[in-house]
Amino acid sequence: MDKITNKLDAWKDIFIKNIPNIAIALVVIFIAYFASRAINTFITKTLGKKIKQESVRNLVSRVASAFIFLLGLYIAMTVLKFDDTLKAIISAAGVSGIVIGLALQGTLSNTISGVVLSFRENLNIGNWIETNGYSGEVIDINLNYFVIREADNNTVVIPNKTILENPFKNYSLTTKMRVSLECGIEYGADLEKVEILTKNVITSNFNQEQLGKNVEFYFTEFGDSSINFLCRFWIESENALERLKAKSNAIIKIKQAFDKENISIPFPMRTLEILPNQSLDIHKITEKEVS
Repeated sequence: MDKITNKLDAWKDIFIKNIPNIAIALVVIFIAYFASRAINTFITKTLGKKIKQESVRNLVSRVASAFIFLLGLYIAMTVLKFDDTLKAIISAAGVSGIVIGLALQGTLSNTISGVVLSFRENLNIGNWIETNGYSGEVIDINLNYFVIREADNNTVVIPNKTILENPFKNYSLTTKMRVSLECGIEYGADLEKVEILTKNVITSNFNQEQLGKNVEFYFTEFGDSSINFLCRFWIESENALERLKAKSNAIIKIKQAFDKENISIPFPMRTLEILPNQSLDIHKITEKEVS
């Protein structure tokens, strides 16, 4: 018991003796924390005028912020006379670095992939992309993960390695997008009139001349109950949501034009043929369905 008491007294004396150093260390850490946040904001604003890629600005500011805080932590440990501890940690890190690297292969791979993605010119924050079965706006490229906000406002977090190793479609790289619309008309319709009418509807609602494009129209096949066609036109857009809106608007306008000209869009139908020597008992069929 005396040994424990003596040990506690010794620790108390050491603590009292090092109160000034502890206070200085806390002040250093406090200053380093706010300095790291300030340097983050400063670099973001400074680089914002020189670097257009927001992902690169975020990467540089985060690395600089972490460096400032770690520097403050190192100074604080030096004030507390933990130099030997630091040397031991550094030595141990050198010995165990290989083991840690093998254990954290996935994390390190995502970090390196995050750095690579941050510097890619064809991928930036604010772009609308489609990758790995997800489509949405890029809202963050972190050192470990990639964040997409979908059209339904759901947030998707994808590991950087997955993005880097798989193809992606970036809708924001071009300002023009082509919309494809498939439809069918009745066999008795005037095909030339259908083509002219469809082209006029698209041209009047979607300015193709301003985009320097033409409306494309092709009859594609003789269907079971309709002659099908494909209409393709262009819109000015940088995301898939605008394409969906344009397609919806085109369907409405084409349907209204067809109704006005009495052009039917058929739906699947079945014809029942009853042979002369046979009869169809509706009463019996109804009883079977009810039972």
